[in-house]
Amino acid sequence: MQLAPSILQVLQERFRDVAFHQQTTRDAIPTFWIPATNIVTVLQFLKTDSVHAYSFLYDLCGIDERNRTKHGYTQPSDFTVVYHLFSYKQNQFVRIKVALLGEYPSLPSIASLYKNANWYEREVYDMFGIRFDGHPHLQRILMPITWSGHPLRKEHPARATEIGPYQLMHDKLDAEQEALRFKPEEWGMQQESEDSDFMFLNIGPQHPGTHGVLRIILQLDGEDIIDAVPEIGFHHRGAEKMGERQSWHTYIPYTDRVDYLGGVMNNLAYLLAVEQLAGIEVPERVKVIRVMLCELFRIASHLVWLGTFAQDVGQLSPVFYMFTDREKIFDIVEAICGGRMHPNWFRIGGVSQDLPKGWESLVRYFVAYFPPKLKEYNNMVMRNSIFKARTKGIGAYTRDEAIEWGVTGAGLRACGMNWDFRKQRPYSGYEFFDFDIPVAHNGDCYDRAVVRLEEMRQSLRIVEQCLNNMPDGNYKADHPLSTPPLKKYTMRDIETLITHFLNVTWGPVIPPGEAMSCIEATKGANSYYLVSDGSTSAYRVRIRTPSFPHMQMVPYISRGYTVADLLSILGSVDFVLADIDR
Repeated sequence: MQLAPSILQVLQERFRDVAFHQQTTRDAIPTFWIPATNIVTVLQFLKTDSVHAYSFLYDLCGIDERNRTKHGYTQPSDFTVVYHLFSYKQNQFVRIKVALLGEYPSLPSIASLYKNANWYEREVYDMFGIRFDGHPHLQRILMPITWSGHPLRKEHPARATEIGPYQLMHDKLDAEQEALRFKPEEWGMQQESEDSDFMFLNIGPQHPGTHGVLRIILQLDGEDIIDAVPEIGFHHRGAEKMGERQSWHTYIPYTDRVDYLGGVMNNLAYLLAVEQLAGIEVPERVKVIRVMLCELFRIASHLVWLGTFAQDVGQLSPVFYMFTDREKIFDIVEAICGGRMHPNWFRIGGVSQDLPKGWESLVRYFVAYFPPKLKEYNNMVMRNSIFKARTKGIGAYTRDEAIEWGVTGAGLRACGMNWDFRKQRPYSGYEFFDFDIPVAHNGDCYDRAVVRLEEMRQSLRIVEQCLNNMPDGNYKADHPLSTPPLKKYTMRDIETLITHFLNVTWGPVIPPGEAMSCIEATKGANSYYLVSDGSTSAYRVRIRTPSFPHMQMVPYISRGYTVADLLSILGSVDFVLADIDR
């Protein structure tokens, strides 16, 4: 909070004619409201100011304010556009808000200021109908272009049963098929050059190299990629809309399905924000249990990635070995949580239940078993001449380009940026663990593999420290908003029984406010920005996933390479379609 007045003072001195209104939030991120007409100049100053240097547009989202019960709310608006900026120099977030009035408002685009703002503004337009003047291609991005309405507006139905039965008549089928036709002119692409005709090639949406339902339209000159247009949204399931429908507690299983290879790590990103809103401090035992499970899932996710990446570039054997080792991790997860890929085990204020008897022996076996396997995988994949030829010097980018496009995680560390949120902005007790941050310097497909392979070794170090230093204590906070409440209190008196009954059936009532978490997930920075108006469910759930900006950068790092190289680039990014589309 010490930095907030200095930011406000700098802004007020620089923009004397602009009215800045500061807002207090539960996460203590400096938050300011500014007029829409000043958004470009203010953000440009924040980005280029040598003192603060908010060079990273972390997230951009919208809020439909029309149904919100106002608690300490400072600006009248029908809609709000929220910009989260991050300064690596200051290790500090700042939140800028713009209040908008009207049924379908507009404000200036910042796509020319931050490259990764392009997709974020398209998403806000798609979900809310808010227009961004000056955007180069303001078109739907997650919903089909034939979709009627804007799903995150409050009047839009949350359930399919509220819309009526779906009917696909012949005329509608023809219209939908025509909408899928790619028109190069709409994207500023030419059909030919002075000396050659360009070919347009569909990769996907059903293609093994896209790792899911993803379509990429390539503009080719022979085998060389001139440009590419990713088409996403095939996996969109309304994860943020569901957060407005489910209770704070019953939404936890939905988070598992976002980065579906990250398991409980999705729970942690969500619950850290909920616990900030509720003012819950979890016991030390809970923190260590959570860290141990998260790091096991980080290893499991990296195993899937490395095995399928090797398969993309021509090696078939590694994926079988690595999936076998992933099953050994799932055996531990199943013994502790009862589930495997989607255990849904973390809870508000703690975890579902305490560690079972015998958990130590399972973890100790894996800690001893896995290091030799990592050496084997290094020899099998990283030293393979074909793998090197297909990945070295391919899809490279610099540190500044990575920040401009919103790259986080291993992709950022592979181009020389020594940054990990577990170290620089520790959460859940990570500040008490001893581990190193792997860094490479070429920023290509090969170095992204180098970083992730070493990350598995560091995650194993963290798991071993959890094993050897697991604290005693409760597995859930002694707080009335923890869910479900501790059973031993239910029969003490009628008030505690009623509280238990309501918390289990309705879910907890989280105090009004807003908070954002930020964790180092398996694929990069993942966060939940939650807005509560004092109800049993969130008023707004915003999920910032790492895969979304990473996919936006793919055309930029693919130009000039071949179609075969594109498959190497896609594999190296380590995206999950549900993490992109939500």
